[in-house]
Amino acid sequence: MTRQTANDFKPEVLRLFDQYVHGVIDRRAFLQSASKYAVGVVTAETMLQQLSPNFAQAQQVPKTDARIQAKYVEYPSPHGSGTLRGYLVTPAEIKGKLPAVLVVHENRGLNPHIEDIARRLALDGFIAFAPDALASLGGYPGDEEKARELFPKLDQNKIRADFIEAAAILKKLPEANGKVGVVGFCYGGGIANFLATRIPDLAAAVPYYGGQPGEEDAAKIKAPLLIHYAGTDERVNAGWPKYEAALTRAGVKYQAYVYAGTQHGFNNDTTPRYDQAAATLSWQRTVEFFKANLRA
Repeated sequence: MTRQTANDFKPEVLRLFDQYVHGVIDRRAFLQSASKYAVGVVTAETMLQQLSPNFAQAQQVPKTDARIQAKYVEYPSPHGSGTLRGYLVTPAEIKGKLPAVLVVHENRGLNPHIEDIARRLALDGFIAFAPDALASLGGYPGDEEKARELFPKLDQNKIRADFIEAAAILKKLPEANGKVGVVGFCYGGGIANFLATRIPDLAAAVPYYGGQPGEEDAAKIKAPLLIHYAGTDERVNAGWPKYEAALTRAGVKYQAYVYAGTQHGFNNDTTPRYDQAAATLSWQRTVEFFKANLRA
């Protein structure tokens, strides 16, 4: 079976799907609007199913891979949700102290794709911790649509405090070297930017197509940034010029890349919006960036 790509869908349908994924329109509105572009047996419902994640197809590192150790853990988060739950992954053989990376999911909680991202980082020699923002509501429900419905019910102030606590936990792990980086995608990209404004000793931040902080907050950033944007992502990219100017004025060390022709979510290999070339290059840059900034 040939894997579908963004080129198999009209740009209008991709824009509608982006609006649906980010809560601008609901499922019914997507189906009504997308029906204008339905052809033959390919209905609006079919297009929605085709654009939705296929986790099994994209898994790169199995949970049972002998090269890693993975487990679900809980930690106290007194200033956040009370209890922080997430997925902690380390290399199976730990030699010396390891750098740590906080992995922040999209607006659907800790789904199988983000767990796979954490396992990939562990194979590259990092301790990876991926908290689940939906833990206080029962955790990722196993269904993307249900997860999106749950997300607006979260207290974002508490969730942000949870992620700050998660970084502090990683810094103090006995097997860690004390250096912590963060990588986040979409919603998580915004959190990665946010953490850079709130954690003075954060060692590196990699936001993928994430919302940007304001100028006042941007001036507080001490961590080096590696910023990835999708070329066609008008919604998120609109905030980049002001963010770039603020970073420059504040003297923040950053690298930014815009991947021409790609869709928001291009690194997520579970959907047709995935762009293999851009995902491969951006991830190579990400791993090299973490190695350069997190290893003692």
